[in-house]
Amino acid sequence: MKKILVTGSSGLIGSEVCAYFNNLNFEIIGIDNNQREKFFGQKGSTRWKQSQLQRNLENFTHCELDIRDRVKLLDKIKEIKPYALIHAAAQPSHDKAAVIPFEDFDINAVGTLNLLEAVRRFSPETIFIHMSTNKVYGDAPNEIKLKELDTRWDFDDDNFKNGISESFRIDQSKHSLFGASKLSSDILVQEYGRYFKIPTACLRGGCLTGPNHSGVELHGFLSYLVKCNIEQKPYTIFGYKGKQVRDNIHSFDVARFMHFFIENPKYGEVYNIGGGKGNTCSIIEAFKIAESFTKKEMKYIYSDENRIGDHICYYSDLTKIKEHYPKWDITVTLENTIEQICKSWEKRR
Repeated sequence: MKKILVTGSSGLIGSEVCAYFNNLNFEIIGIDNNQREKFFGQKGSTRWKQSQLQRNLENFTHCELDIRDRVKLLDKIKEIKPYALIHAAAQPSHDKAAVIPFEDFDINAVGTLNLLEAVRRFSPETIFIHMSTNKVYGDAPNEIKLKELDTRWDFDDDNFKNGISESFRIDQSKHSLFGASKLSSDILVQEYGRYFKIPTACLRGGCLTGPNHSGVELHGFLSYLVKCNIEQKPYTIFGYKGKQVRDNIHSFDVARFMHFFIENPKYGEVYNIGGGKGNTCSIIEAFKIAESFTKKEMKYIYSDENRIGDHICYYSDLTKIKEHYPKWDITVTLENTIEQICKSWEKRR
C-alpha cells in the first residue's frame, strides 16, 4: 500500500486530501498539532476534524508533530519514506503574521525547508506538493485597471480577461509578512524541484474553501461569513464597498488535482489553482447566496479601512493547469459549495 504523508491533516485541505486518498486505498499518515487553535483560539480548533478522520478513515494514522521540530521531522520522513507528501500546514493569516512574525516565518518558511531537506536526504523520489497562496503576488494585482460594477469589481484589461496567470510578477509589491513567508516557501519548493530533481509542485491557491473549514475572522472568508449569518452575528466588511472579488475552489477539487499531479509529476512546477472566473463572487454577492440557503438576513458592519495588502479583485487564470492536466476541471459550483458550508455549520451547532 502506497503511503501519503499529509501535513496540516486536520485542516481544510489536509482533511480533504486524507479522505480522498483513503478512498483510493492509500495509507495516510497525518501530521497536525492543532496549531490553528493557538493562532485563533478555541473557535479555530481542528480537533473535531481530527477525531472524525480517526473514526472514519480506516487507512489513516494521526501523528502529533510540529513541522518546526527538525529532528523529529527528519526521523519521521526517514521512517516513512512516503510515496507522496502533501504539505498543507501553515500559519494562514495576514493579520496574525504581523503579531507573531517569528512563528509565522518559522512555520511557513523554515517548516517547509525542514520537510524538503528531509525528503532530499531520505526519500528523494517522494512527490512533494506544496499548498502555496496567491499572496505570493502581493498587492500587485491591484495595479491592474479595474471597473466597478453594481455588486463587484472586475478587471478592465483584456490581458487579464481570464484572471491572473503564473507569469504575473512576485516582487515589488506589498505582500504582508504572511505573503513574504509563503513566497519564501514557494521558491524553496521550486528550487528543490529544479536543483535536486525532486518532483515538486507549488499550488498558488485562490480562496480555498469547503464544509471542513473552521473559519474565523482572520482566515476562512466564506466559512466565517456563513457562520456569522447562521449565528446572526455581524460580519465586518473591510473596505472596497464589499465589492472585492475572490475565486472560490472547493477543497475536493484541490485534492482531485493533487491526484492528477501524483500520477504524472513534474519538477519545480507552479500552478495557480482556484475557482477561476466562473466561481467568483464579491462579499456582498456571497451574502445573497448564503441568505438564499439559510433564509436569514445577513448582518454586517462596514469599515472604510481595507486590510493591508488585500486584493480588490483576484481570480486565477486556469489556462496552464488545464493545459498540463486537461482531464482536471472545477466540479463543485460556488452555490453548491456555499450550500455545503451552510449544512456543515448547522450540523456542528
